[in-house]
Amino acid sequence: MKTRLQSSLIVAGSLFTATLAHAHISVSGPAFAGATHEATFGVGHGCDGADTYRVKVQIPAGVTSVRPLDSTFGKAVLEKDSTGNVTAVVWTKPAADVLPEDTNFYKLAVRFKVPDSPFTTLRFPTIQTCRAADGTETTAEWTDASGDHGSHDTDAGAPATHPAPALTILPPRAPGWNKYTVNEHVHDLSVFSDALIVWAGKAAYSPNPSTQSLIMTEPDTEVLTMIHPGTEIWVKY
Repeated sequence: MKTRLQSSLIVAGSLFTATLAHAHISVSGPAFAGATHEATFGVGHGCDGADTYRVKVQIPAGVTSVRPLDSTFGKAVLEKDSTGNVTAVVWTKPAADVLPEDTNFYKLAVRFKVPDSPFTTLRFPTIQTCRAADGTETTAEWTDASGDHGSHDTDAGAPATHPAPALTILPPRAPGWNKYTVNEHVHDLSVFSDALIVWAGKAAYSPNPSTQSLIMTEPDTEVLTMIHPGTEIWVKY
């Protein structure tokens, strides 16, 4: 560890705060590989002033032991494929409980077993159905798995993309230095958004702008931009 970078980590550790990308439908995380995770899906608002009536969350392959929680929003119903695997969870609000306008924020929870695939991202394509006071229904499909967060500025009109809720899978860790062998090709280093610094050989990355600037100017140190399968890394949390 270079002396200058080591000193910067002390400062970064006291100042670092993780930033979150806010989508219309969010999911709580991160999750840890091979562990049970209780994910809360947040429904920020309805559709063009209409209240949310139904939410269908698709369950990605590899996610098992799916057990949803009934909500004040409505009871949860499982959809399964021909082999019995859960493919979606659907919450529907009783028709009598649909609000005359879009005023409420909703939370919907599911507990499941996370795949043993650290440094990857689970995406949960979600279909949101809203119902206006006159009974008209509209649908918003939050299914974009490209990784773009899009925008949702009410002054700018509709968002450019409709991102699916995304959940980052992290390996088990302890405070301080952790050594891992990465078995997946990691293109998006945002999986290290809560780390102080990542080292892979002579290359390093940090989500903290100050530390990243030091990495870029440190002699004999390369900037880490991606990780290939089989690479051994050190991560400080």
